[in-house]
Amino acid sequence: MGRVTKKVLKSLLVISSVAALFVIGTNLWVVLSTADQVHFDAEEITGQEVVLLLGTSKNTSSGELNQFFDQRINSAAQLYNSGKIAHILVSGDNRTNYYNEPRDMYQALVEKGVAKEDVTLDFAGLRTLDSIIRGKKIFGLDSYIIVTQEFHCYRALFIANKYDIAAISFAADDPDYLAWKIYLREVIARSLAVLDLYVFNKEPRYLGQQEPLEL
Repeated sequence: MGRVTKKVLKSLLVISSVAALFVIGTNLWVVLSTADQVHFDAEEITGQEVVLLLGTSKNTSSGELNQFFDQRINSAAQLYNSGKIAHILVSGDNRTNYYNEPRDMYQALVEKGVAKEDVTLDFAGLRTLDSIIRGKKIFGLDSYIIVTQEFHCYRALFIANKYDIAAISFAADDPDYLAWKIYLREVIARSLAVLDLYVFNKEPRYLGQQEPLEL
């Protein structure tokens, strides 16, 4: 093995080690700094009026019902129907006429007994960061309950904390089976969120005119 090859391999090893430490460190920061804000029992939820329901697709790529979608709807509707909250802000992506997360979630919530007038749709929640920040900057919310799956709660809360939003989360049940790819994607997403917030100062793709919720 030549001297140049050894130097290249050594450099790659150093870069890989630094990257691994960064991923591990940022994930620990994201999870440990928000763990006490994640709730699993609806009885623990008090003092908030609004749920921020993070969007996901109604169906999987194979056409089956997406269990992430189903469980988020169930959790948000549970809080509403038990009188814990008065309003639901649904934030998601509507990239085409055939893919519209807020519309699908709205219809599912109404079927679960949520009054139409108690649901507001945010069609510009293209990413978790967009949904969290728009909740404050567009809809005027300084506090809310984030509803999504547990593994997603930590990152969402981390973003909310950076923007001084008094948020807690109610963790929706996980699907029967979570693929390792989903966990890996979330691990990477947490590290990218740290970069977005503290290095690149990312803002939502779309902001625009304020639309404060009337509660």
